[in-house]
Amino acid sequence: MSLLERAEFADAKTLRAHQQGAWAAQAEYVAEKSALYRDLWQGKTPPKDLSDLAQLPLSDKAQLRLSQAANPPFGDYLAAPPRAAVRLHRTSGTTGQAMNLALSARDCAITEAVGGRCQSAAGLTADHTVVHCLNYQMWMGGLTDHMTLQATGALVVPFGVGSTELLVRTIQEVGITAISCTPSYPSVLERVIAEKFPGLKPRDLGLKLGLFGGEAGLDDPAFRERLRRVWGMEPRNANYGVSDVFCNFAAQCEHDSRLHFMAADVLYPELIDPETTAPVPLEAGQTGELVLTHLARDCQPLVRFRTGDIITVDETDPCTCGRTGFRFRVVGRSDDMVVVRGLNLFPTMVAAVINGFAALSGDYRITLDAPPPYDALPVSVELAPGHAPSDALAQEVAQAMKTALGATARVTLLDNGSLPLTEGKTKRVIREY
Repeated sequence: MSLLERAEFADAKTLRAHQQGAWAAQAEYVAEKSALYRDLWQGKTPPKDLSDLAQLPLSDKAQLRLSQAANPPFGDYLAAPPRAAVRLHRTSGTTGQAMNLALSARDCAITEAVGGRCQSAAGLTADHTVVHCLNYQMWMGGLTDHMTLQATGALVVPFGVGSTELLVRTIQEVGITAISCTPSYPSVLERVIAEKFPGLKPRDLGLKLGLFGGEAGLDDPAFRERLRRVWGMEPRNANYGVSDVFCNFAAQCEHDSRLHFMAADVLYPELIDPETTAPVPLEAGQTGELVLTHLARDCQPLVRFRTGDIITVDETDPCTCGRTGFRFRVVGRSDDMVVVRGLNLFPTMVAAVINGFAALSGDYRITLDAPPPYDALPVSVELAPGHAPSDALAQEVAQAMKTALGATARVTLLDNGSLPLTEGKTKRVIREY
């Protein structure tokens, strides 16, 4: 048992029956084939009912890292024979050691189908020509995301990263109407257009749809509005995933900018308190760390895996689009959280304040040169083109952060172009200690 047809539109009763059947087979498979989970469970039989899943211990990225170091290249949680793997990916390593990911043919097919649901929900159709600008060099965001785009029937241009001038010309020459990239990449394109293509404006390229993922930022209405104004395209949060689990299992639709969970037939979600690990009800209004369990996975099945992503569930009723998965926002990563005088702060909160200032480019870094505790948040913010730094502006930004976040910020203004351009994921919190 694996995919449920049109699972993203399935009613609760149909979905629950499918999930229970899938878990029965997957639980038996993991218990028999995964050495990591046999050791972790210490002979305990996994519960038959998914409602009792919290009886099992949590697993996390640190365990996977140790497993791969001791049993290269895929770790002892590789449940299938090595010959069953048909594709190898590697995680970006943004938050630590890069991990090797193995997928069987079935794993690939399920991954691409679920990701295709997400890209379709975000508006990509067979009538689009979409250029994919994520790294193809082993990262799952390259080839695998390419296949999720292709699953919609769209014509996909596998561009990758780099050669930005060529990208601009390609968009013009081919008549590309959609772009798949990180939210920070359009600002890179804007700089190249301004420097290398005099008289050309971003909206002149004719892009109508922006499919974004890999970074936070799309929850901010000011950021979305800027993309519409500058580019003339509709921005959609089309690609939320966790590489060790699924490259893409949530996206927005045209009716709601919040993420729709779209993999309930093959992925079981839970919430926990990130500090106590106590279960948190997956209900509207609840915030917690997202924990995921594969209901169909051959090569590296994960059970009660801590993603490190803190999410807030907004809605559990069906959306206007007809999709029935719960809708949520990503507050931030637990390892990007900075505690200032008892307040839990995430980069997304800082970005929301910064994007409210026309004099700022929107690019920023939070640089921590000493371990906690912190009495203020050190933020370096880049100015928009044509603006000069001033103490008055720095104070205004700091006051806005104090009002919005409740925390004191030490704001440093940087000249436009001071922060490095990134074509992949942009790391916002820099720990130098």
